[in-house]
Amino acid sequence: MIPSPVQIQAVETILVDVPTIRPHRLSVATMNCQTLVLIRIQCTDGIAGWGEATTIGGLAYGEESPESIKTNIDTYFAPMLKGMDATRPGQAMAKLRECFQGNRFAKCAVETALFDAQGQRVGVPLSELFGGRVTDSVEVAWTLASGDTGRDIDEAHAMLEKKRHRVFKLKIGTRAPADDIAHVAAIKAAVGERAEVRVDVNQAWSQTEALWASERLADAGCNLIEQPIAAEDRRGLKRLTHHSKVPIMADEALHGPTDAFDIASEHAADVFAIKIAQSGGLTGAASVASIALAAGIDLYGGTMLEGALGTMASAQLFSTFRELKWGTELFGPLLLTEEILTEPLRYENFSLHLPHGPGLGIQLDLDKIGRLRRDSKYGASVVKA
Repeated sequence: MIPSPVQIQAVETILVDVPTIRPHRLSVATMNCQTLVLIRIQCTDGIAGWGEATTIGGLAYGEESPESIKTNIDTYFAPMLKGMDATRPGQAMAKLRECFQGNRFAKCAVETALFDAQGQRVGVPLSELFGGRVTDSVEVAWTLASGDTGRDIDEAHAMLEKKRHRVFKLKIGTRAPADDIAHVAAIKAAVGERAEVRVDVNQAWSQTEALWASERLADAGCNLIEQPIAAEDRRGLKRLTHHSKVPIMADEALHGPTDAFDIASEHAADVFAIKIAQSGGLTGAASVASIALAAGIDLYGGTMLEGALGTMASAQLFSTFRELKWGTELFGPLLLTEEILTEPLRYENFSLHLPHGPGLGIQLDLDKIGRLRRDSKYGASVVKA
């Protein structure tokens, strides 16, 4: 076999800790800082591809943490990647999936970096490697998660005035359902017809609580309920989907194409929250979207509150979907106090606008990342693949 003239040369995994603009409260954790897991894959042709594997709340949300992602990439993925054909991302990812179980977020970061490099190499945006974009912008919802009704109302009004967001998702589930419904109703009454209001329960309710609450949320003007019950309760999700007046969206229940097929087969959700990390990467997320559309299930572009890298990788893929009825939630960079790009992502007129440059189409501020990286006081180190 003739070796490829372009090979993977080195892999660097970086933990970047960035404070958030306010506490971000979920039913499973409260975030005051986000740890971005950035990966750079250097190729022998001089091209470097970047990816991101950021999660929410450490191990409170899922089975991967920033520290485990870095350790597994550095210890297991990097040695295998060394010398692989950099021009064949699919081949490299097939080998990783064959040899290593799980690690969906880590695999997503590697795949993103490989496709970013390939897009740069052939001179096209990453979206063109996935069939081509059908839109140059995606609408972006904003999550109200301070936990304080008055503060959330003020925040919503400020976003509307700036024309930055007109869809608001409320993080609920930490209080009694009746208190959460009162919170939702107050915010919907305050924004009126100027904005849509949705809720994300992050699995906090039982079936009976969710059935009781869904009817009252419909009366309050809520138009979408995200993952109200435990992800493994597939039958409960189906029951709720068939009885709720408000569409039910699957999120934590979706860990890639297999889950998507099972849920779609039983029509156990009305909407799928597509997340590239949760799907194990861009190709997995594309498969989840295809299954949903074939089954008549609507799409929503979800987030793991990634920074600019993961957000743009998601946007590049979401822009290729022929339908994205419920928009996206790609507001992660706006929740952070520090900018890691030389030119920030462009949020205007309620949408995120995609760049036209090759690969991800963004330029990282390496000096800023160097100052923010967790190991900066010890000196940056490159993990040789």
